[in-house]
Formats: sequence, C-alpha cells, structure tokens
Amino acid sequence: MKALIEKLRTGVDLQSSDIGYAVVLLLSDEVEDEKKVEFLTALHQKGESADEIVGFVRALMERALDPMIDPSNLPGPMIDVCGTGGAGLNLFNVSTTIMFVLAAGGAVVVKHGNRRVTSLCGSADVLEELGVPIRLRPEELKECVKRLGLGFVFAGQYHPAFGAIAQVRERLAQANTRTIFNLIGPLLNPARPRRQLIGVFAPHFPPILAEVLRQLGRERAWVVHGLAEEDVGMDEISICGPTTIAELRDDKITSAVLDAHWLGIARSTPAELRGGGREENAASLKGILAGEITGAKRDLVVINAASGFVVAGLARDLNDGIALAREQIDSGRALAKLRALQNYKGQVST
Repeated sequence: MKALIEKLRTGVDLQSSDIGYAVVLLLSDEVEDEKKVEFLTALHQKGESADEIVGFVRALMERALDPMIDPSNLPGPMIDVCGTGGAGLNLFNVSTTIMFVLAAGGAVVVKHGNRRVTSLCGSADVLEELGVPIRLRPEELKECVKRLGLGFVFAGQYHPAFGAIAQVRERLAQANTRTIFNLIGPLLNPARPRRQLIGVFAPHFPPILAEVLRQLGRERAWVVHGLAEEDVGMDEISICGPTTIAELRDDKITSAVLDAHWLGIARSTPAELRGGGREENAASLKGILAGEITGAKRDLVVINAASGFVVAGLARDLNDGIALAREQIDSGRALAKLRALQNYKGQVST
C-alpha cells in the first residue's frame, strides 16, 4: 500500500494491476485503516481518472452478488437513478422519490443504494422508515422487479466485501473528505442496468463519469451536476440554477447546460429543498407522491423524473417527461407503486 500511495502522490495514474492489488488491500482486514485512509485521500488529491474509476468498478463488481435480472423478461426499459452524495446540502431523498414516479410511468427501476454516509438519510434509511423491505435475496429481488416494475438493491447486502471499509468511509465522511467510493456507488449496481441517471457532487465529473459509463457498455445515460447557489452544487438536476449534463448515447458523449426555468419550472432556493433525518424525509417522499406536498420539492422531483423518462426512452424530450411525471403523481399511480413495494413480502414464483 505504501508504494501505491507514493505513486499517487507523484501524480501518476494507477495501472489495472495496481488497482487490482489496491482493492485486495482495501478489502483486507489485515491492512490498517490509517493506510486505507492515506491511499483513498492520495487518490482523491491526485484526481481519479476515468480509467482508474473503470478499474475499481470492474474489480469490485467481481465481488458483488448478482441478482441475475434478465432485461428481456421485464415489462419496460431497466434504469437506475442514483446520486453520488457528497454535495453537503442534505436534500430530501430525491432519486429515491423519483423511482416510484418512473416505475408508474413504465420504466423498470432497479435502484442501487445504501445507508447514510455523507448525508443525514440514505436511500436505504428512508425506504426502511417507510416499511419497504430492503434486504431481498437475489431470487426475491428478481421476482419483485418482474412483478412490480421496481426494486431496491441494498449495497450493504449485495457488496458484502464493503464491510471491510465501512469505518474508513465513515471516518473520511466525518472529515468531509470525498473519495472514489463517493463516485462509484451509482456505478456498482449488480443488476447492471443499461440506462442510468446519475447525479455527481462536482461540476468536472459529468464528462468523466459519462466516459466511465461508455467503457462499461451502458446504452444511454445522463450524468448531471446542478448549481444550488454560488459555488455550491447538488447531485441532482437543479431548480435553483443551471445544470451541467453529459449524455451518453449511441456510444457518443455530448455536453449541455440546462436551466429548468426554461421549461416553466419555478426558481427555488436550497433551503426549500433541504431534508432531515429518516422520519422527515419519509414524510416528504410520501407527501410528494400523495400530492400533499407541492412547490419546490415536488418541482425538483418532477424535473428529475422527467430526465429519467428521457434516459429510459419513454419521453421524447424534457417537456414530454415533465408532463408524464406530473401525470403519475396526480393520478395516484406513483403512490400506488410505493404501496405495492411496501406490501411486497418476498414471494417467489414456483
């Protein structure tokens, strides 16, 4: 590990053999947490390249539990919607809310997520608070996705090797130090969805992660970073300011800037979008889907769900996606998807 740290401190990118060795050391109980912290910090300070991120993803996916979900057996396009976290705004759980809107509109959402690391409430935390079963075995998850058109892939269960670095990640998060593990969470979905909407915590990452997704063979993806206020970003499409988008489509990457205000979405402030702990965020999620919470939080859900519909190929453009997202909430279909997931008992067809 010491040699790898020194290499990173000289500004040299890791090779694939280095990465394979680094992953073995990071996941080993015999390596001191201090060295793991040093390594992850040195990699972050150098700046993670696309090739390095791809290498880490592939090495970690080899150790993941595969739910063996076959996209050809699903009733719609499979998509994951996930943010990296790390923005520090403590928003409510936006991507977890939109999974129900997207599923109601015909997408098959296989959402990868975990407990809180950099926020007050992670996707697993809010779903657990809502009574959603988050620890489905692979055969149960596969059946859930087939029956309901959505399911939650709990990272803590499907990446058992991560237990070896849990304390290290918590320690770095408390020190407000971002690492490659903040970046690769959305890339480690063991269901391997061909379409993804990913939010990132820094404005220079959309094209980098889009290139990573291209190398990983994704069919279509948006990687987004929104401006919340001056010099403060969010890992969502913003309704407070412009959003940088890198799109992967047909093996090509293009970049764009979006302002949700151009689409008739009212401007908001970050304060209107903030969440809290699991109880507060669960109430927000349910209230938005039930039509009881309107205004800025609903608008943020609508524009991000609209983007998911575009990536899934279910909406021609964002205007169509906005209309489709509003329809799912207003009709009660999005709330019905939440109810269905809450009531799922892990049945498996025989």
